[in-house]
Amino acid sequence: MPEKIRQAVEARLGAPIATAVTQAGGFSPGAAVRLTLTDGRRAFAKAVGPEPNPLSADIHRAEARIAAALPVDVPAPRLLASFDSEGWVALLFEDVDGHPPADPWRADELERVLDTLGRMAAGLTPSPVVAPTAEQRLGDQLQGWRRLLAAHKSGADDLTGLDPWAARHLPALADMEERWPAAAEGESLVHGDIRGDNLLLTADKVVVVDWPWAFLGAPWFDLLQMLPSVRMQGGPPPEAVFAGHPVGRSADPAAVTTVLAALAGFFIYQSRQPDPPGLPTLRAFQAAQGEAALEWLRLRTPWT
Repeated sequence: MPEKIRQAVEARLGAPIATAVTQAGGFSPGAAVRLTLTDGRRAFAKAVGPEPNPLSADIHRAEARIAAALPVDVPAPRLLASFDSEGWVALLFEDVDGHPPADPWRADELERVLDTLGRMAAGLTPSPVVAPTAEQRLGDQLQGWRRLLAAHKSGADDLTGLDPWAARHLPALADMEERWPAAAEGESLVHGDIRGDNLLLTADKVVVVDWPWAFLGAPWFDLLQMLPSVRMQGGPPPEAVFAGHPVGRSADPAAVTTVLAALAGFFIYQSRQPDPPGLPTLRAFQAAQGEAALEWLRLRTPWT
């Protein structure tokens, strides 16, 4: 990153940087670095500039607002500082001595994560911070089936490669998708993007990182949203996990199916789009989640 930004990081942390180790994974085109300072303290820095993807800076700004407002008992890294300078946005967090869940998933690690999601759903209901609603946060995104149907009708997409079941029921899926905002309503603070690379397992807890998409929604949303990614990384079938979880058991079945349809549509539609600037692996990741979500959705609908 630019020297001025590195100096600003040191100024806010109160000591020069001794070592900086880049962390792999994730889908941001910016820097994600574990820092050791000359006084022995550690920190984690995230920083992104206006190139190659200008939207990433706004995502970091959103995360800074949410992270600064999270109560201390939320299992998330503590934000030490953040700043915005010459198009660059940097967030400085406490360094978490942990590791992501294994890929493929291990049963014991999944159980720890599921327990954490249950405690989060209880502890973040009602939301302790001001946040947008589900529709305000995701309304422009969860329109995949409707956009795919419109593209098909206009001749812009001939549905090549689309799952035959989804192609056969595309109008019904688009109709169901329209109802997702009401189905996802709730007063819980929802992370909105929980998956293996946004989790860190320490010796005694699970820490949830990357909160830019947080919103107000149903307490079961995070559990629902996470399970397709668990499935694609070797985990158990989502239906069994969701039905066996206390948060899942208390959810309205019709609302769950509606939101699942919207999530599946998002992943599948996005996976058919060109790669966004600076994010060459994102579409394949979305395609895999879409396939897992669609497999689950077929089980929850009566359609042949």
